[in-house]
Amino acid sequence: MSALLRIRAERDRMSAIERRIADFVLENAQLLRDYSSQQLANALGISQSSVVKFCQKLGFKGYPDLKYSIGEAMARHDDGEGDGTQPDGGDGTDDPSADLWRCKTAAFEETGAINGTEELAAVAAAIEATDGRGKVFLIGLGEDDIHARGLALRLSMLGILAVHNFDPAHMAASVSAARAGDVMVLFSEHGRPPALCHLARLFRERGGTVATVTRHTSNPLRAHADLALLVAAHDDRPHVEPLLYRSAVQHLMDRVYLRLCQGTREARLLENLEHLQPMIDP
Repeated sequence: MSALLRIRAERDRMSAIERRIADFVLENAQLLRDYSSQQLANALGISQSSVVKFCQKLGFKGYPDLKYSIGEAMARHDDGEGDGTQPDGGDGTDDPSADLWRCKTAAFEETGAINGTEELAAVAAAIEATDGRGKVFLIGLGEDDIHARGLALRLSMLGILAVHNFDPAHMAASVSAARAGDVMVLFSEHGRPPALCHLARLFRERGGTVATVTRHTSNPLRAHADLALLVAAHDDRPHVEPLLYRSAVQHLMDRVYLRLCQGTREARLLENLEHLQPMIDP
C-alpha cells in the first residue's frame, strides 16, 4: 500500500492533530519534498515531535522515510487519485473511458486497503449465521437502494431470507419482526439520513447486528454500526466521483458475496438458477 493510501486508510482513526497533518499531506503531496519536518510543523502550528510521531504511527522510521515514500508514489502516479494523465502522456480527452477505468481501479484499491479481510469476513459471517433461522434486512435511499436491492437478490438466490425495502417507514414495520441474530445492512453514501439512524437504533434494541456501507468519513449512521464497511472514491470532477463510488460499493459487495458462495450454497444457487430459467427464457 502506498504512503498516501495508508494515510487515507488510517485517517478516520487518528487524533485531531494527526488528522490535521494527514489532511495537509494529502492536499500538498506534490509540494512535500520542499518541506522539512520543522517547516511542516510550523505550517500547521504544531510541534516537530508531533510530525515525527505521526510518521512513526504509520510505520515509517521518521519524516524523511515518509517523504521519500510519498515521492515514490507520486512518481508512479500511485497516490490513489492520479493526476488525470494517461500512461502514454496523453491528457485523457481522446479516450475518457481509459481515464475512468484507471480512476475506478484506484478506487477499488483504496477501498480494498481500508476494508481488510477481517472486516469482510465479519460481515459475511454475520449474514451466514442467519441461515435457516434468521433474516437479513437491507435498505438504501435513492441511488443507494440499487446496492441494497442487488445484494438482497443475490442473498435470496443463495437461500438466505432477505427483507428489502426502500421506504424507512415500511422497514420500521418490518423491523418489528426482527430478533436477536438477525442482520440489517444499511447503504448510505454520506451516512446522514436521520431515518436510517433511527432504523439502526431500533434494530440494535431488538438484539440485531447492524452493518453499514458508507463513505470513509465520520458520519452519524456509521456511529450506530456493529460492522462498518467503508468506501473510498475521490475525484475533483463532480460527474466522475459518483461513478467511482457506485463501482467501488459494487466491488465491495461482490467480495462479500463471493465469501458467501461456499460449499452447499453454490449448489443451492445453481438449483435456484435452474428453477428460474423457464421464467427468464420460456
